[in-house]
Amino acid sequence: MALDANSSESPALVQEGAVARFFRATEIDTRMLGMIAAILVVWCIFDIWSGTKIANEGLFGGSFLTPRNLWTLLVQTASIAIMATGMVLVIVMRHIDLSVGSLLTLVATISAVLQVQHLGPALGVGHWSIWILATVAALSVGVFVGACNGYMIAYLGIPSFIVTLGGLIAYGRGIGFYISEGVTIAPLDKTFKIVGGGVPESWLGPFWSWVLAVIACAAIAYAVYSGRKQRLRFNFPLRPMWAELLITGLASATVLGATHIVNSYPWPPKLIEQFALANQITIPPGVENRDGTGVCMAADKVVRCVDGLIFYTGYPVPVLIALAVGLVMTFIATRTLFGRYVYAIGGNPEAAELAGINTKLMTVKVFALMGFLAAVSAIVASARLDAATVSLGDLNELYVIAAAVIGGTSLAGGLGTIYGAMLGALLMQSIASGMQLLNLPSAWQNIVVGSVLVVAVFVDQIYRRRVK
Repeated sequence: MALDANSSESPALVQEGAVARFFRATEIDTRMLGMIAAILVVWCIFDIWSGTKIANEGLFGGSFLTPRNLWTLLVQTASIAIMATGMVLVIVMRHIDLSVGSLLTLVATISAVLQVQHLGPALGVGHWSIWILATVAALSVGVFVGACNGYMIAYLGIPSFIVTLGGLIAYGRGIGFYISEGVTIAPLDKTFKIVGGGVPESWLGPFWSWVLAVIACAAIAYAVYSGRKQRLRFNFPLRPMWAELLITGLASATVLGATHIVNSYPWPPKLIEQFALANQITIPPGVENRDGTGVCMAADKVVRCVDGLIFYTGYPVPVLIALAVGLVMTFIATRTLFGRYVYAIGGNPEAAELAGINTKLMTVKVFALMGFLAAVSAIVASARLDAATVSLGDLNELYVIAAAVIGGTSLAGGLGTIYGAMLGALLMQSIASGMQLLNLPSAWQNIVVGSVLVVAVFVDQIYRRRVK
């Protein structure tokens, strides 16, 4: 076909397919799209599979795609997702951190011992400052240990694999076991437990969840507008207006859909009853009660309730913390000199050092940041469990590394995204949650997760060869 002489498009662009033109116009990351598709496929498979065992309210008649299970899945993913954002930068710099799970255990143990055995007796149980002091102590320990790891790697020249392997052995089941004397430390401070998502105080509820969703949609629209304005300012190519609107619409629809799901999960009946009694709330009669099962009709939907009194959870605090960490880490990785230095070092360490980047100091900073995020995860995990045990972080390091790699972070360094690692964490937790829901042996969970990791690395190698 002859080309228009006045056409501004090159022959290669004219001849490309409609799908290729779509992705070029929207600039959507195809690897991210593949991750999302894989997650949706896994969800559908487990929902159909569970439907053959337990009839419920899922999309395909199963018990996986229900508000209750999806809400729980998000809470379970939060801890691993938080650490995975830091692991991306570590791997991008061509290092590895095998100590994050053990460090999580150590930080959780120190924080719990401080609350239960020291601050509680000294200040009085429930004192307002206990959770603050425990949080500051946890974060300080995480940053200090992470910085020590980075110092030994950067300035003493010990490989990161060896340093963090030593930490894997020493931190949790060594120092943590010694501090806790091998026993479970519980219960934790009431306010501290809010960040774990296991108590009603840590649930936003429908109203504030919708408010947050509206704010998020407005932020998405502003980000798209601001990005377009910046492209105009620097004379960069603009995306078509339909692509801008499509991206804004899809992102906003995702936020609103997620909000609808978390707002559809009602409190368990026993918890509603306890909350009503504790707060002297009169329990009204149910609209309809079937066979004394506690299932009644409300707003034309069948939901579990207690004599007509219904509360919905909304967004849990751990999920909000994970999302906030993801946004901040994305900003750090893509919009700051620190992030650019990390990717420059990972791409070519020698060139980065010749360009004047202090690679040794950057290594210390990245591992200190990783320690900080491990401490945040320790706070979330221990608060959710309302206890600290010496096995709290077992195998977490493997799941964190797997989440980063499955999310597209290259083990060769220089390539990786924060959102990819978080999606990788969600995919891995979805597999684990689905197998637990089906009561499959734990051995199968490890087999599948290991297989997924190997396949992800294989796909990454294929992708890198095609890009080259």
